[in-house]
Amino acid sequence: MNEAGARATGVLEADSEAMVLRLLEDKRLMPISIQVKGGGPAGARKKRRIRNGDMGVVYGQLADLLGSGVPLLRALDSLIKSTPSADMKDLFREIRGAIADGKSLTETLRMFPENFPPLHIAMIQAGERASFLEEVLRSLAGFIERFEELRSKVLGALTYPAMLSALGATVMILALMFFVPKFEPLLANAKKPLPSEIMFGLSHAVRGYWYLFILGFGALGAFIWANVRTPAARLRLERWQLMIPVVGSALRLLAITRFCRILGTMLANGVPLLHALKISKDATGSAILSQRIAEAAESVRDGKRLSEPLSQGDFIPEQILAMITVAEESNNLDKVLVQIADTVERRTNRQVDQAVRLIEPVILCLVAGGIGFLALGLLLPIFTMASALGSK
Repeated sequence: MNEAGARATGVLEADSEAMVLRLLEDKRLMPISIQVKGGGPAGARKKRRIRNGDMGVVYGQLADLLGSGVPLLRALDSLIKSTPSADMKDLFREIRGAIADGKSLTETLRMFPENFPPLHIAMIQAGERASFLEEVLRSLAGFIERFEELRSKVLGALTYPAMLSALGATVMILALMFFVPKFEPLLANAKKPLPSEIMFGLSHAVRGYWYLFILGFGALGAFIWANVRTPAARLRLERWQLMIPVVGSALRLLAITRFCRILGTMLANGVPLLHALKISKDATGSAILSQRIAEAAESVRDGKRLSEPLSQGDFIPEQILAMITVAEESNNLDKVLVQIADTVERRTNRQVDQAVRLIEPVILCLVAGGIGFLALGLLLPIFTMASALGSK
């Protein structure tokens, strides 16, 4: 309302709701309601999914700006102008507005849990409190870069085996549906050995009850997904995975790499050990290692060493445990953990390469075996008929 009591509507561009209120006050207008352009209330936030790698680049840019003496609000303005992504621009506009209203960077980032995980917030909080935010942001940028490199390597290594599996399954299904039925009338009166009976039976089942197979696989997938989400099922599944030759070792090393790098990076940036253990427990990707870290946190809270509960269950190799023990005694745990992560990461790369080299021939053998079974099922009755005619 204006001073005369008449209603007025309009659009204002500002960084936050508080800035809109100040602009309205300057215009001598009394706000009745404020809506974000698009219809939602001013307090509502759009959830934005931003890639981890993009966030790492932004952390590095923000660290460079702060290191050059640029104030935080001006640094955020520069990021908003230089960022090509519309979602990133909107996100940092909201962050900039909240900081302009007097909130700290840590308080502001907690408003966006889908974009800033507890690991990032804990490190930024430590850097903000101890006035070394620039170093923390650089450390986060490097951590995300290394993590994305390892993740890309693992996913890239698994792409070819996944394509082989999908191609082999597709060839088998198409052969059973369209190729095998053409031979069925020709071999109707021939004596069929067991492989042929199995092959023709599978062909009938796939052609006649394909929808049941789809429903069955869907129900099985839903059942597995619902049960894997429970802690006990995740533990059982991981124990089975760790028993796979080479692959199990690679998965174990991946979890250890994540744990050592996350814990070492947080300790190096001033995060207290107990808080760092709590965050790293949920970020390892391993239910077994997460259980060991929870026990380690209780042990540290009671004044004991970190290495004692980690040694239970033979999940972490003795060599790594010995390095952690020495690091605890020398009060050098943060640096040693990052060194362990670098060393184990190199071993992990070799293990991933070995696992892929093992998986590829296994999949090729399975595909060849399936195609060979189809050929055998078709050729055996023909050979039987030929031998019968030759004996006559």
